[in-house]
This record gives sequence, structure tokens and C-alpha cells, in this order.
Amino acid sequence: MKNIYKAIKAEVIKVTDESSNIKTVTLKPAAKFSFATGQFIELSLDGVGEAPFTPSSSPYETEYIDVTIMRVGYVTEKIHQLKKGDTVGIRGPYGKGYPLEQMFDKEILILGGGVGMAPLRSFLLTLIKQIDKFKKVILCYGAKTPEDIIYKTEFTDWKKVKKVDILKSVDKCTSGTWKEDIGVVTCLLDKAKFDLKNSVSVVCGPPIMMKFGTKKLLEIGFKPENIYLSMEKNMSCGLGKCGHCQLGPYFVCKDGPVFTYEQIKNFEDLWD
Repeated sequence: MKNIYKAIKAEVIKVTDESSNIKTVTLKPAAKFSFATGQFIELSLDGVGEAPFTPSSSPYETEYIDVTIMRVGYVTEKIHQLKKGDTVGIRGPYGKGYPLEQMFDKEILILGGGVGMAPLRSFLLTLIKQIDKFKKVILCYGAKTPEDIIYKTEFTDWKKVKKVDILKSVDKCTSGTWKEDIGVVTCLLDKAKFDLKNSVSVVCGPPIMMKFGTKKLLEIGFKPENIYLSMEKNMSCGLGKCGHCQLGPYFVCKDGPVFTYEQIKNFEDLWD
């Protein structure tokens, strides 16, 4: 029986700079490891600590795991110092991922902001792998500036995939090289083309972006049960023991991190 408390060793095989404060660490687990898109892992450094992260790679890739991490504190600062050949620990996977089967034969509208594109990359790669099961995929992604966009080189490849539309925006731009939209990411929803009656939406990003993104989706006409939110904030132990991630009657790490807006819409501290 698998010990869900025990970490397995994983070797760092590559570190990629995505922006000034975001890196993707590619890990090769020492033992077989798999996850469903939307689930998360706990990544640990000996003598430093651990933190939860949602893999950004495709679950169909079984040789390695990508974890895209923003530098925001002590543990993430140490993770950003990792180099090829270093060893970390990973445990999991934990939580519930995206209910893909409920999305079959529908149009999927993805709304992402900043490093929220990390779990959405995994989700998008999963959709692309089985694209014939979906009517259409529309990705609306926003960042603060062009320099803050992550996975820069991959967007071109994603645009080439049949039934996939890509829209990008930045909050501000000081150079003349940016040729796409300028404005908060929700402005892209006015341009996106989709069949509302046969669409679901998936949202991930900073809480303020998710708040106003969800509000915009509701205004457009999306039903609360058709808006999927990745509520990763405040997760800590990953096992529902510490209580840091409690949201109403739910523990985000056990009952989520993916919820429909219908499930959690009445909680006052939803976006805190």
C-alpha cells in the first residue's frame, strides 16, 4: 500500500527561467509517479521545508514532472537556487483534478493570469492530447507585461493545434514590439468566440483576477456550475490536517483544489 506521507526523491534535470521571478524546475522522480491534471504535489528541500505546487507538465509525460514556481518567500527562494543534478523530495499527488469527462463534447474557455498559467499549461496539454473529444478550446491569458508572460515559446506551437484558439493580453506595455491586446485579461472575453450554451470555463490566477474573471463570466451568462476554479491559496500540509486551507466545510487540499463556482459561491472569504 502506498504511503501518502512519504516523499520520494527526484533529481533536477533542468531549470528554465520563465520571467524575472518565475522558474520551471523539471524533475525526474526516482520511482514511478503519476498525477491527474489539476492535482498537486508537495515539493520538499532537506533542511528548508516544503510547499504545495500543481505540476505544469502533461500527466501523459511519465518520465519527468515540470513544476513552475514564483519566488514569493523563503522556500520558493531556495527552490529558485536549485540547479541541474540537485535532489528534492516530492509526495502526492493530492486533491482532485479537473473532471475531464464532464467536459467532453463541449467548448472549453480557459481564463488564466500570471503564474496561474502553470496548472493551466498541464490542463491545456491534456486537452490537446485528446483534442478530438472536445468541440473547441479557447485560451485567454494575461500578464502584467510582455516580459512577465511565461511559456513564451510554447504559445506559437499551441496556436497551430486544430480547434485551439489563443488570445493574450498584458496590463501595460512600454515597447512597440507587443502586437496583441493591452488591458486586464478579462478584456479578452469580449473577443473570444464560443458557444455559450455548450461551454464550460476554467479559471486560474491571482485571487483578484479570479474574482473579477468569475464576475465577468457570470455576466456573459455562464452558469455557476459551469465555472471551474482552481483554489490553491493557503494550502500547506496537503492532507487536510493543518486546517490552513479550510473553505467553508471544505478543505481545499482534499476536496479541491478544483471546485465549481456553484460549490463555493456563498463563502464570504472566498477571495481573501
